[in-house]
Amino acid sequence: MEKFSNIRGIVAPIDRANVDTDAIIPKQFLKSIKRTGFGPNLFDEWRYLDIGEPGVSCDNRPLNNDFVLNQDRYQGSSILLTRNNFGCGSSREHAPWAIKDYGFRVLIAPSFADIFYNNCFKNGLLPIVLEESKIDDLFQSVHATPGFEMAIDLNNQKIQLSAGENISFNIDGYKKSCLMNGLDEIGQTMEKKEIIQSFERQHKKLSPWIFEDLVV
Repeated sequence: MEKFSNIRGIVAPIDRANVDTDAIIPKQFLKSIKRTGFGPNLFDEWRYLDIGEPGVSCDNRPLNNDFVLNQDRYQGSSILLTRNNFGCGSSREHAPWAIKDYGFRVLIAPSFADIFYNNCFKNGLLPIVLEESKIDDLFQSVHATPGFEMAIDLNNQKIQLSAGENISFNIDGYKKSCLMNGLDEIGQTMEKKEIIQSFERQHKKLSPWIFEDLVV
């Protein structure tokens, strides 16, 4: 998993509560488990005017010009600002895959669905929870300022705004460490590879009959 370092980027606003995972990545795209290639279909039913299908290029599909991600001012955004209960619905891990593949690294909301929230950390995304009044202020700033940017300092747990204001955020220490070191559960297990292999060798010596081939 890619390590999370300090990030500065354009903020894109999705001003909707209860955005579910089927809106994030519709069900017809769940056939692949490659973790990549989902970015063009992020928010597919909102971004396009036709129905998307797996394996079909999005290059010539008709765009919904009213949707924020299709507007010029939000191109290249890496921070997503949204509302309560983002990522609700089914527990599909394809949702954070699509968000990251599009180019987002940070999500900011008053709350996230639990499973989605944990899946973000497993895929190198930083979900930040802020109180609703702060979220309201940020939405106002984003709407008022084309190309509105902010910097995310994970180590010091601060959001730095261009006006000089800093907003602190809380994060579980274990999850923070995993993000900063680029480790999911498999990565953490592989850090103990030598210990595991040593145990296996010793176990084979002490209980060799377990490893003998069965003769029928």
